Amino acid sequence: MNQDEFNQQLCDFIASASTPFHAVAEMERRLKAGGFVELDEESGGELAAGGRYYITRNGSSIIAFIHGRESSAGSGIRMVGAHTDSPCLMVKPSPEKLRNGCFQLGVQVYGGALLNPWFDRDLSLAGRVSFQTQGGELRTALIDYRRALATIPSLAIHLDRTANEGRTVNPQTDILPILFQQPDTEAADFRGLLKTRLLEEHPDCEVQAVLDFELSFYDTQAPAVIGLQQDFIASARLDNLLSCFVGLQALVQADGDVSSLLVCNDHEEVGSLSAAGAQGPMLRSLLQRIAGNDLAYAVLAKQSLMISADNAHAIHPNFADKHDDNHGPCMNQGPVVKVNASQRYASNSETSGFFRMLAAAEDVPVQSFVVRSDMGCGSTIGPITAGATGIRTLDIGVPTLGMHSIRETAGTRDAWDLCRILARFYNFRGPLAAR
Repeated sequence: MNQDEFNQQLCDFIASASTPFHAVAEMERRLKAGGFVELDEESGGELAAGGRYYITRNGSSIIAFIHGRESSAGSGIRMVGAHTDSPCLMVKPSPEKLRNGCFQLGVQVYGGALLNPWFDRDLSLAGRVSFQTQGGELRTALIDYRRALATIPSLAIHLDRTANEGRTVNPQTDILPILFQQPDTEAADFRGLLKTRLLEEHPDCEVQAVLDFELSFYDTQAPAVIGLQQDFIASARLDNLLSCFVGLQALVQADGDVSSLLVCNDHEEVGSLSAAGAQGPMLRSLLQRIAGNDLAYAVLAKQSLMISADNAHAIHPNFADKHDDNHGPCMNQGPVVKVNASQRYASNSETSGFFRMLAAAEDVPVQSFVVRSDMGCGSTIGPITAGATGIRTLDIGVPTLGMHSIRETAGTRDAWDLCRILARFYNFRGPLAAR
């Protein structure tokens, strides 16, 4: 596979992964094609040497791992972490709004979304629906309309002459999508619409009544390679489906001699505190099973290494002063090691040095990001995972513009280069710690 083919597959993956549920479903499909099987977590059976396994939580988080043929607790596990969720607009439980002949849905803002870019976009709707069958059973299914069915129109400049002078967006009143026209006198039944969609996508589901849902709007514009010289990838949800795809591609290609693992958690954008998030027990429980006992786990944790892959802020040519003078990463100039003295990122000199060593072996440059000392710093699953498992961790990422916008931009070389580094990491047979 060359770089162009890789980027096309990246675009295809993101297009299919409209929600964390759909991202995990697509990752499951690709893992099965790569010889991975779902682990029976209730059996407690032995893991086969060279076995390829995966587990899921909530349908929105996934861990895939290879139980290396030559591995022992003392050789550690090569781990990569990412997250499946992205900032978006989620539908409220009782969302129906009929105003001035327009059927609208109330939404909540999920994560730290940039709201202005959501106006005047062609939006679709996807997620998970819980329903009762005709036989009285509780079931869930994924739906995705995969067409433009809503928009959030801007207020015309003629009605707001100060719109270009710093107008704010009220998330309660200003961003309700319009789906269709309907007289205010008619009853609004969103669950009835969902029942119809369930039967369209799952004709045999035997749905009797829609009980609840987790649905979010997303931009229908397809991911694309853009730029006069094809320098950039533009897409929704690059943060952080790009890292999920890169980690998955690298893991599927691993030779299986040493133990390797990819964890993609949900709920990173809202703090990670959930059963499926990085603050939950999912990863540690699996590692304890792999280790077998507390002593073996302590050895395993000491010898393992986690690379937390999440997007990094590329220097914006229009706002260069938002970066530290010496730490403004550029797109297409290599992945970024993220450093923060207050441990908002988990990198230290040992873990970042190891990453730089891997990158040098692939002839890939490495950049650094440190937030300006007079600005606050975001965080990732890196410090959370390190604290929960005791495993040394570093934070890296692909330089990205427009992070948390409805459409983000990254370089066409960076994901490809990062995949090469992670593939080398997954096959690395030496010690993962400095001597």
